[in-house]
Amino acid sequence: MGIPQRGTKLGLDEEALTSREKPTEEEIKIDKTIDRDRRTQSTREQEQQELYKVSVKNLEAWFGTKQALKSISLYIKEKTVTAFIGPSGCGKTTLIRCLNRMHEMTPGARAKGHVIIDGIDIYDRNIDPVVIKRRVGMVFQKPNPFPTMSIYDNVAAGLKLNGIRDKQLTDEIVIESLEGAALWNEVKNELGKPGMGLSGGQQQRLCIARALAMQPEVLLMDEPTSALDPIASSKIEDLVHDLKKRLTVIIVTHNMQQAARVSDHTAFMYLGEMIEHNPTKKIFENPEKELTERYISGKFG
Repeated sequence: MGIPQRGTKLGLDEEALTSREKPTEEEIKIDKTIDRDRRTQSTREQEQQELYKVSVKNLEAWFGTKQALKSISLYIKEKTVTAFIGPSGCGKTTLIRCLNRMHEMTPGARAKGHVIIDGIDIYDRNIDPVVIKRRVGMVFQKPNPFPTMSIYDNVAAGLKLNGIRDKQLTDEIVIESLEGAALWNEVKNELGKPGMGLSGGQQQRLCIARALAMQPEVLLMDEPTSALDPIASSKIEDLVHDLKKRLTVIIVTHNMQQAARVSDHTAFMYLGEMIEHNPTKKIFENPEKELTERYISGKFG
């Protein structure tokens, strides 16, 4: 058999095709409508990527064979605070760790999907995870200052690791970062003292200063006040309000009152799924999903 000619079906000429095999006018209209809808959807997705600082699309994650996240999609605007809420084990921390590729550092853990920051997919195989961690900072649940380092050296550690040796530049960034973390006035005369000598709340703000020193565009905070007393927690919350003037902040919290106080948008998660993501006022006053309402009202969780 010869090679089928271009524009024919399996080598048959057009006259050999029956009228039933030719597309009808109605079928042609449907095909055009489908093509137009696809183009519209593609344009809409492109506009969303340009409008939002962080776009998450069909993100899934596993620990070994156990799936922790199931097709997560959400969009986060620049210079806003987004809170992730939900019962323990729902995937909040896993999601936030996927946003700067820390999840895959856990043995046996993996993720697939898309996390797009400023139009760049951080899961693209050509992207260096180290670069992502500079742009997307992380503050953990428990304060973790480097135990053998001074307050100054804790803040400057990331700068030195990245090859910055200019003492004047380092001094400027350390001061700016401590001011940004609302800690400068409390430690400016004690920069040479151990970071571990600070109170718990001060240690957490020191860790925030350490993250700010890398000048990230997005700051992830995994239950940053869970180990702190109410006064120290209040200072962190005030700091979050200040940080959103120049950063995009994403915070995991078990404290729904805290989510209501500090966030512009709230995402409710349950069993690895994104149940609802809306402005915080709507989530707490008029949620769209019944499951969200039951969790907010304390009926489970």
